[in-house]
Amino acid sequence: MKNLTILGSTGSIGVSTLEIVAAHPEKFKVIALTAGENLDLLKEQINAFAPQLVAVKNEELALKLERMLSGRKTAVMHGVAGMIAAATASDTHMVVAAIVGAAGLLPTAAAIEAGKDIALANKETLVTAGRLIMDMVKARGVKLYPVDSEHSAVFQSLQGHRKEDVRRIILTASGGPFLNLSGEKLAQVTVKDALNHPNWSMGQKITIDSASMMNKGLEVIEARCCSTCRQRKFRLISIRKVSFIPW
Repeated sequence: MKNLTILGSTGSIGVSTLEIVAAHPEKFKVIALTAGENLDLLKEQINAFAPQLVAVKNEELALKLERMLSGRKTAVMHGVAGMIAAATASDTHMVVAAIVGAAGLLPTAAAIEAGKDIALANKETLVTAGRLIMDMVKARGVKLYPVDSEHSAVFQSLQGHRKEDVRRIILTASGGPFLNLSGEKLAQVTVKDALNHPNWSMGQKITIDSASMMNKGLEVIEARCCSTCRQRKFRLISIRKVSFIPW
């Protein structure tokens, strides 16, 4: 049985993780959840998985959630302290780090210091503090698994193969709403155009980062920070034919 804390349980990665937990209750147990402001979905998750602890964005939301739970035994915390408490809960074996943005850095670092294995879907943790995080992973002897799509694919592809046989890694991009647009037309696009992604619903920030290729740049930094890349047993080749939108 693997005990989990999920940081960002109401986001797409968190929801997908809980779907896997629900499908395999004999393999996984939820110890703690954290979320931002989506209290209705968080309440559903609490009712379904009965975590020991949940943490939300601020005290106001925590008080509101406590009223919504009406007597459940789940402890409710808030803010950075709440996220760290969830990430370091004594019964947790693995932390799924799926909070969007730099807010995921502190609880993820705290989880590593507490000896928890990490399933990382928060690229900003490595973008902002990659060397520090990887040094902590090595020092504490924990495992860090990439679960973001591209990096998970690279990780799985390398399993069972010799690193010295890998010459380069190429991270590709779908092109989003601007695939095959000319440079002239790219100079005229609007924020509304960029938010009209043809394939994914990812929230405004990530959608804009995807359309502008900024997200792909962050993925290159994330991949460069992984432990295998830092050992320099193979080279990392990043993006080809990148266009940045001149807003």
